[in-house]
Amino acid sequence: MPTALPVFDLTELTGPALIRACRQEGFFYLAGLGLPDGLVTELSAVARDFFALPEQDKRAIEMTHSPHFRGWTRLGGELTLGHQDWREQIDIGAQRPARPASDDEPWWILEGPNLWPAALPQLRDVVDRWQRELERIARVLVTRFALGLGQPADAFDEAFARPSTLLKIVRYPGRPAHEDPVRQGVGAHNDSGFLTLLYAQPGSRGLQVRRDDHWVDVPPIPDTLIVNIGELLEVATDGLLRATMHRVISPLPGTTRISVPYFFNPALGARLSRLPLPPDLAALAPGITRDEANVLHDRYGLNALKSRLRAHPDVATRHHPHLVGVPTPVGGQR
Repeated sequence: MPTALPVFDLTELTGPALIRACRQEGFFYLAGLGLPDGLVTELSAVARDFFALPEQDKRAIEMTHSPHFRGWTRLGGELTLGHQDWREQIDIGAQRPARPASDDEPWWILEGPNLWPAALPQLRDVVDRWQRELERIARVLVTRFALGLGQPADAFDEAFARPSTLLKIVRYPGRPAHEDPVRQGVGAHNDSGFLTLLYAQPGSRGLQVRRDDHWVDVPPIPDTLIVNIGELLEVATDGLLRATMHRVISPLPGTTRISVPYFFNPALGARLSRLPLPPDLAALAPGITRDEANVLHDRYGLNALKSRLRAHPDVATRHHPHLVGVPTPVGGQR
């Protein structure tokens, strides 16, 4: 199938090839995943079953109930750059006990238990198995990134010893143009973390990647994941690898897009300092993007927190009013 983005096989992908691709696009397809038979089918089925639940069952686990930004978000309940996204979703993170946060370490508000729908108990089992498989794949990629950047294979191991993961199951309903001429499923943005692995159901259109001054369609390819890098890799490589802007356009009326992005990130308290790149790569690094509206932090928790606060102001206002309107809760740009 012809595509505007490179297609790699996980079993054959080398570090240098990975770096070349991410310098050009920041997005690629990944095949050779080694997923258990039937797992993708189960994931697709449980996603459909979740969105088919009565609204009262979903409202019982609405994100506004969670100080950790977990649970269901209704249609129109999330913002990108202040504009309403038109999707519903459930956010599921690493299942851990809540821990105290402080003014010096506010990012710990993001760690805590998930909210699971009582009417769909099988969701947790399928999601747990899916996350285990994607963590396996993501760890291979993290090692290849290290090698491709001229670092030891274990360069990122300490940061990822206790990863902070996030999985979203997302439904984008069809929307006529007269309701929103822009058709914003999710607005243009960069991912705040390290690595994103996306499964989209076959036929699910709408994902677009920014290339120069135009948008490129990224349709799903069977038996692949769509992979992209985030802002932490941009920080760690001093801009050699840049987080790539992307968006989702609402599908046409009568159609639906269902996708499942998995975000693989370091521990919330981990700091990814600038890597000592080899001279040939360091010469190509232009420095990180400077934007006062989107400060890039080398500590993952800060980068994650800025994104959650601006995307879900209702959750922030209810549970963390002291952080509302604070663009950089602690620390600064590097």
